[in-house]
Amino acid sequence: MKKISLKIILAGICSAVLALGLTACNLGGGDGAAGSSASPAASAFNSIDITGVDYAKDFQLPDTTGKVRSLADFKGKAVVVFFGYTHCPDVCPSTMAEIKEAKRLLGKDGDKVQGIFITLDPKRDTPHMLSQYVPAFDPSFIGLAGSEAQTEQLAKDFHIYFKKVYSNGDPEYSIDHTAAAFVYDPQGRIRLYTRYNQGADKLAADLKKLLAE
Repeated sequence: MKKISLKIILAGICSAVLALGLTACNLGGGDGAAGSSASPAASAFNSIDITGVDYAKDFQLPDTTGKVRSLADFKGKAVVVFFGYTHCPDVCPSTMAEIKEAKRLLGKDGDKVQGIFITLDPKRDTPHMLSQYVPAFDPSFIGLAGSEAQTEQLAKDFHIYFKKVYSNGDPEYSIDHTAAAFVYDPQGRIRLYTRYNQGADKLAADLKKLLAE
């Protein structure tokens, strides 16, 4: 992966990570996507089963080439969507690496998994930046970025928490944000909400079940 300067890394370091996957970098922050809406059948998966919830239904954002993407583009695949930002040195790269490893563990079925990274920092995460960052984890992974207004609205639609954090008058900032991913089945239906750092093997097992349905 292309190296990020020490200044950028220090600017992006999160103060803490909530291991249960509700928010990164802020212990008191925001809406967690999982909650009382989780399905009673959650025990069938390692991730939290949120089948049937009335949020996180779709997105329409341009990729790094300018083509507008939505879930319909990936019908027939299990889709894993993660919200993050490229300057984050811990939660984001570790989650993307976990998705990549889960795909690898599935063998041939890994071709039926689509990883999608949606930036919460469109000001800094330009199409060029995303085109280098996201495929560095897996060439098939796709980066999406909307305008500031689109990002705000999509965060509300997905019950995603994020907030810019400045310190000591530094113009650079980090972002506190939800640290889990959303998983869709091959029919494009929202099914799972992953726990942060739950392990690639557990994610792979969940994806295998969805692909076999």
